[in-house]
Amino acid sequence: MPKGIPNPAAMYGICIRPWGFEVSIVRNGVRHYRQFGKASYGGEAQALLQAQDWRDAIVRSVPPPTRRERAQKLRTNNSTGVPGVFHQMSAGGQVRAWMAKTYIGQGEILRTDFIVDHLGDAAQALAIRERERQLERMQGLVRLHPAEEAIRMGLATHAPAPRAAKRSKSEITRRNNTSGVSGVHFKTPNASHPGYWLAITYTTGKGSVSKAFSVKEHGYDMAKRLAIAERANQLAAKLGQDR
Repeated sequence: MPKGIPNPAAMYGICIRPWGFEVSIVRNGVRHYRQFGKASYGGEAQALLQAQDWRDAIVRSVPPPTRRERAQKLRTNNSTGVPGVFHQMSAGGQVRAWMAKTYIGQGEILRTDFIVDHLGDAAQALAIRERERQLERMQGLVRLHPAEEAIRMGLATHAPAPRAAKRSKSEITRRNNTSGVSGVHFKTPNASHPGYWLAITYTTGKGSVSKAFSVKEHGYDMAKRLAIAERANQLAAKLGQDR
């Protein structure tokens, strides 16, 4: 979105990428980041739903700081060492006054000046105490995006829909796949070989299971169908082992 215009609520904290979506939420200097690929969830719609669910969980479990906490953060341009307390200099380079200033909200700024000529060395201490009193007026959390409060209240920013489980690597169809079915590939040892269809399934820590179906023996289409059926059997067996 253009600078200064927040993303729509449904896309808060989410960036669109060619391969899917990435979520990035920063809380107290810690970046919460995760990627959701279209291939891993069977398509763009499911990948977005999973990204939104994860974003919502982060927003609810890790709220932003309170407005008072943020107001107490020392700014780099603060020369007094106390947030919200500033000094005013005279033309001669002497401290003329100490000021306590706090932005409470739209149209409400608290400010009190303590003149050194009237109060002497006590002016700075009085300004610091006044700043503490001003902070007591500050309530609520830092408002980062219009969607934040709705998400924390449990209100969905996107339409409800069934969620698909994340696919394992063995279930994802790669770009160089020739069959349209993950784990099923056409192989030709050499140019004169009629080739074969191969069903192969990898299991982490257990190696792989594979079976080939010769085009010469079964014909091209039948060999492909047999390999697809074998791949389904291999995946079923793998899922059974994982339970």
